[in-house]
Amino acid sequence: MKISSVQSMILAGIFFALMNVSVKYVPHIPAIEIILFRSLFSLVFSYSVLKRQNVKVFGNNKKLLVLRGVVGSVGLISFFYTLQKIPLASAVTLQYLSPILTTILGIFLVREKVKPIQFLFFGISFLGVVLVQGFDTRVNLLYASIGFISALFSGLAYNVIRKLKNTEHPLVIIFYFPLVTLPIAILISFFTWVQPEGWDWGILLWIGICTQTAQYFMTVAYQNANVSKISSLSYLGVFYALIFGFFFFGEAYTLMAYVGMALLLLGVVLNYRVKNPA
Repeated sequence: MKISSVQSMILAGIFFALMNVSVKYVPHIPAIEIILFRSLFSLVFSYSVLKRQNVKVFGNNKKLLVLRGVVGSVGLISFFYTLQKIPLASAVTLQYLSPILTTILGIFLVREKVKPIQFLFFGISFLGVVLVQGFDTRVNLLYASIGFISALFSGLAYNVIRKLKNTEHPLVIIFYFPLVTLPIAILISFFTWVQPEGWDWGILLWIGICTQTAQYFMTVAYQNANVSKISSLSYLGVFYALIFGFFFFGEAYTLMAYVGMALLLLGVVLNYRVKNPA
């Protein structure tokens, strides 16, 4: 059954949220080590499926595929760095600049038409994120800059995926991400290694499964739809996080958080209803 780009992006958001929940269960494992394990799983799984389907593993447009791997790795590693160094809410809020940056970059990189009103709708959603997540004004310029770099390189990665829409299988695009990330993660983990024990292995495997599934659906979505509309759906990740936080960790929320959730959803819906010129 073929699913739409919107459905793909919604599923991607759910699996990314499940991945984030799972990470909370292994706080003793360094972030870069989690990246190592999820990259290893993604590399092996993508390679085996591509070989089984007789798809060229290294793709056609190798330069763009390597670029996707590089910018995606910078975005991921810098995001995990901010997760370790600043409050979670602040790191996540900075990361949610990426839909806006994705849209701006899309104007220049994939020549997509964006109506000015869409930036107002992005602003409404981002205000909702700030109300839900909060933002720690004590975060210094260095960590704020690294957070911005994470969002910027994520935006670049999504636009490269869009440029590869006519030449590459989604799993080929995914394959290049861990292909570039894994050597970096191995090098850093050599100095920070913590031996997983017992259930850690099962959780790390589950993180890998969630990541692979989320990356697949996200790649399909960005390959087949307008980046400004698809990127706006990323904000639904905050909504999933609230739901999973409530059910898995018994987290309660303030009235302001619910107001933020409403603004977030309003911005997403308004942005998606805009008819973009061809």
